[in-house]
Amino acid sequence: MPRQIDFAGKSGTVYRYTVLEEDRALPPAGANYVIAKLEDRQAQIVFAGQTDNLSAGAWKAKFDEARKTHGATDILMRLNVRSTIRQQEQDDLIEAHHPPMNGGGPAPAKDAGDEQPQA
Repeated sequence: MPRQIDFAGKSGTVYRYTVLEEDRALPPAGANYVIAKLEDRQAQIVFAGQTDNLSAGAWKAKFDEARKTHGATDILMRLNVRSTIRQQEQDDLIEAHHPPMNGGGPAPAKDAGDEQPQA
């Protein structure tokens, strides 16, 4: 069973992403993806992106860069056919998590009672 992680956007919408397994065949479909550093049951988004064709692998160069510069460990995806929905989701995640590879600084400090993404 694939591992799934929920990420909340600034809007409060929760998006469920699936960790990509290295041997998994990817569909030629539109998708949102996040490159993340997963450790100790926490997930830090390093980059939030989208693609018209997940199987084309254009995200691989970003993943390589994220591993080298930010210690990213995994790429996660969420199928989304409509480009307008993908863009809204990407923007929502960027506003909430401030991924460094999307030009954001560190995310604002969260209160102890705030929910963190769980691995």
